[in-house]
Formats: sequence, structure tokens, C-alpha cells
Amino acid sequence: MQQQHSILWADDEIELLKPHILFLTKKGYAITPVNSGADAIEKFQEQNFDLVFLDENMPGMTGLETLAQIKTFNPHIPVVMITKSEEEHIMEEAIGARIADYLIKPLNPNQILLSLKKILESKTIITETTNRNYQQDFRNISMAFGDKMDYAEWAEVYKKLVYWELEIEQTQNRSMHEVLQNQKQEANVNFARFIGENYEKWLNSEIDSPVLSHDLIYEWVFPLLKESTEPLFFILVDNLRLDQWHTLAPIISEYFTIENETSYYSILPTTTAYARNSIFSGMTPLEMSQFNPDLWEGDDDEEIKNNHEKEFLRRQLDQNDFKQTRMSYNKIIHASQGKQLVDNFNNLLNNQLNAIVYNFVDMLSHARTDTNMIRELAPDEAAYRSLTRSWFLHSPLLDMLKKISEKKCRLVITTDHGTIRTKEAYKIIGDKNTNTNLRYKQGKNLAYDRKNVVIASKPERFFLPKVNVSSTYVFATEDYFFAYPNNYNHYAKYYRDTFQHGGVSMEEMIVPFVVLSPK
Repeated sequence: MQQQHSILWADDEIELLKPHILFLTKKGYAITPVNSGADAIEKFQEQNFDLVFLDENMPGMTGLETLAQIKTFNPHIPVVMITKSEEEHIMEEAIGARIADYLIKPLNPNQILLSLKKILESKTIITETTNRNYQQDFRNISMAFGDKMDYAEWAEVYKKLVYWELEIEQTQNRSMHEVLQNQKQEANVNFARFIGENYEKWLNSEIDSPVLSHDLIYEWVFPLLKESTEPLFFILVDNLRLDQWHTLAPIISEYFTIENETSYYSILPTTTAYARNSIFSGMTPLEMSQFNPDLWEGDDDEEIKNNHEKEFLRRQLDQNDFKQTRMSYNKIIHASQGKQLVDNFNNLLNNQLNAIVYNFVDMLSHARTDTNMIRELAPDEAAYRSLTRSWFLHSPLLDMLKKISEKKCRLVITTDHGTIRTKEAYKIIGDKNTNTNLRYKQGKNLAYDRKNVVIASKPERFFLPKVNVSSTYVFATEDYFFAYPNNYNHYAKYYRDTFQHGGVSMEEMIVPFVVLSPK
């Protein structure tokens, strides 16, 4: 049975509103009528109400004065201001006092009903509508898995799943959440099969391929540089999933118009060392190791793997007729570095290309693995998105975007790869030289079950360098992560339900690329 909402209605002509009150009563609302602001405050102190209707132009205590008093007792009570006046200053005062709605007399019964439903029942209505619409789309998405989809169709499927995940997150009890998670899991099973069948062919030009990490700047950034000599900001937020981008997009849209929002595919392994170096160099990892051995750091190197992105970018520019292009590269790991870059913003305007890497989201995923407090703050994807949003709102990155907008500069926002919440451990055996990443392993004489993995037994076909002649790469699929038999149960428990990257999943491989123009 639907909850009966209690409404306090204050109007000095309340007798003339009886038809409206009767109409709302028949619709299931309990109306308490009073004919002055003083009576409204007295009633408000005596009993609880879900909403207040206030006439603005009452003799004695005005509607705005009554509103101020009511808000001192309960600042969160929704108040609908009703007035004959359309004077702008009255509207502004009412809006400034955080009213829930503003209605102009003469009133229409359905107008009042719509306001009530919007304020008091919107969550219920949204929940019912969202669940119904997702149930209708559920079948379409599931049927698509049976078709032979191409890379663009897979990107659309993932985009749909992210859309529904964000929509269901806004519903009251998230009753369809488990159904959606199961469908995402089913999607990733099929996606892993798709990547296993096609990824190697993409790299070897045997079939049409999506834009991959090493194509990104050449295909989509260089054309923007050719269009104009005005500064272009290329901002890469490490480890930013598509759902996280959609969480930040409404904030960014206050300052920018989204010209083009699309996706590209991260190369394997979906890690910073491979995917991000590939973006800045315009090369596959194998090509980097062959043609830029002075800059490439492989899995066998002890050095940090991304020390040479600036040099990689400069060489890519020089090799593609952009030798004269002035550029800057900045990597932001600490907030102080971000603030310093904002302070020096005007210097960036002298460059045609400004590449900025923000490492926070990547650090957040690692901190969540290693720190119990962060695990508590972000127990699931929804909380992880919320934490990302909270960081962004108070970050120097947002300050930087505001500066870019003020100066009317062009902007690209993208990432190098995404991340997935891992659920199941997967046994693998390797020697002491095997790399430590949980979503892919590279080494010789690896022993594992050949199910639920993508295997690069010939790394050169995946354009990956070999540390030794018998090197193999093995990529975890779906939400699995690798663990060694030694102390298996401990590591299975420790890394279960953490965010990892390096393997094959929609979340890791299908990532956003967005072109924006200042408002």
C-alpha cells in the first residue's frame, strides 16, 4: 500500500482552495489547511509533515518570512512557494532559500499533483520506471551475446551496461543490481572469447581493428593539432573506467561542451607500463623495445616503467611532421604538483600541446588493495565511483579544467586502461622471474589451467617483447586473478574483491576518449 504523505498548506484564501484540497485528498494525500504564516508555524511545531505549500503574499507574516522560520525548525523539509506575483526578486529570494518548487496562481490541480509527485514520489517512480526499462533492455543485451558482434558493437554493449549500472544505482533499493551484475559477468565471459578470437588478428592487420593504444594520438590527437595552432590540452587520468568518467562528466559539463565521446581499446597487458607507454610512443611494446631500447623498461627491469613518457611523446611528434610543435609534459602524482601546475598555467599557453597525466585513480585502486580504511570507504563499484567523484571535486585537476575553460582552450580527456573488481583466484605456477601483476603473467614454463585465460604463446604475434626465447604471456579474463599455490588461501582472500588491471575485461579494455570545447 502506498504511503500517505502529510501536507501542510498555508494560504490566506485557503477556503477558495477546497476543490484542490479535495482533489489531492482523493489522490491519497493528507492535507492540513491553515490561513496564515503564524498558524503554519504553530502546526509545524505540533506535528510532522512531508511537505509545505506556502502562499507568498499572506497578510502579517509573508510566505518568505514563514519559510525562514520553518527552515530553522527543519532545514530539509521541502517547501513549495505559491504566488500570484511573477516578480523576479521574489523568485530569486525563494530559490535562494532553497525551495523545492515555485507555482504561479491560478493553480491547476494537475500542476499541483505533478509538483507533489516530483518532490515526494520521484524516487519510487524513477525506481519503477528504471527497473521496467532495464528489464525490457535486458533481453536485447542478452540476445546480442549470441550474435557475432564486432568491436564497435561490443563498445555499445558495454556503454549500455554502464548506463544501466548508473541508473540502477539511483533507484531506491537497487533491486535489479544483482541481475545487472550477473549480466555484466555473462558479457565478460563472451567478451573474453571475442578478444581471444580477434585481438591477435587486429594487431597483425588480418581484420578491421578498433583504435588501439598505440594508434590513439596518431588517429585522434594529431588531427586536432592540425586543425588549429591554439593550445590543446591532452589530459590522461590513469586507470579511469567508463563508469567513472560518466560520474565526472556532469561536473565537467558545467565548463565544457562534449563535442565527441567515444571509446578505444587498450592494448594487452592493460597496465600503465604497456598501455600508457604505447599511447605516448605511438608504438606497440615490441616496437618500443626494438626501436627505442634506451627508453623501454620491460618486466625484467627494476626501474619504474613510465619514466620516459615525455621523450616517447617528443619522438612521436618528430616522426609525424610535428617537429616544430611546442609541447609540455607533466605527471601529477601529488596534490602539491597539481597545484603548482595550476599556478604556472599561463606558461602552458605558450605550447600547442600540453600533455598532463593524473595518477590519482590508479593510486586509489592500489591503496584500496593495501589499506583497510580505503576498502571500507569503497566496498564496491558504486562507492569507488563516489570516492573518485569526491576526489575530483576537491582536486587540482578540476582547478586546471576551470583554467582551460576560462582561456577557451581545447581539451581531450582520456585514460590508458580501466580496472575490474576481482572475485576469484586462479592458480598458476611460475619461476622467481615471473612478474607480480595479478591479471597477467609473463615468464617461461608457466603452468596453469588453459580455461578462462587468453594466451600469447607467441608474444611477437601480440607485439610483446620476450624476455627469453620461451617466454609466454597469460592474461586473466572475467573477474579472475592469478595466485600461486604457495600460501594460496591467504592471497586468494587478500586480493579477492580488489580492483586490478592487466587482463581481459570490458572494464579494462574499453575506455573513454572525449573531446571537449569550452563553454
